[in-house]
Amino acid sequence: MWKCLIAVGTLAASALAQGNPQVELANLREDVRGLVQRVGELTLRLEQLERENAELRQRAGAAEKGYATLAQVQAAVAEATAALRAAIAASKSETLQQIAAQLEKLGKQTNAALDSLAKSQAARPVVQTNFSENYAKEGVSYTVQKGDSLAGIAKKTGAKPQDIINANKLSDPSRIVPGQTLFIPGGK
Repeated sequence: MWKCLIAVGTLAASALAQGNPQVELANLREDVRGLVQRVGELTLRLEQLERENAELRQRAGAAEKGYATLAQVQAAVAEATAALRAAIAASKSETLQQIAAQLEKLGKQTNAALDSLAKSQAARPVVQTNFSENYAKEGVSYTVQKGDSLAGIAKKTGAKPQDIINANKLSDPSRIVPGQTLFIPGGK
């Protein structure tokens, strides 16, 4: 800016030396006024460009913070993968512990049920599996009615209870059911 003013001053001095000093002075004043106005415009434009430049620098700084490099992305992916593997391993371990606890509980329940079944079998009378063929081969059929027992059927038909058991191969005579058909040897 000062260089422009010095140049204007030099021009004014040379113009005064060449011709009509008042006209030349007026022209120079007009030229200086135009130059001062132009220098003011340029100063404003320079300030505006400096503000825009500062804004761009801020944006560039923010952009550097907002964007990741390939190495940063790879490091983040590796970290996430390691965290995921650790979580999967912990979950697997926890699941296996829960399954082991459930299996142990089921094993205890199964053992208790087997023990109970073994005790009930021990208290049960021995089931007959061998049947004699020593009974009358002729007889009648009888359909078990509700409330019937083997002793009652034997009494009604005049047959021996052991003959009915042998003829029908009843391993548990207490388990006759209504609707079941029995052969009554020598029965009436």
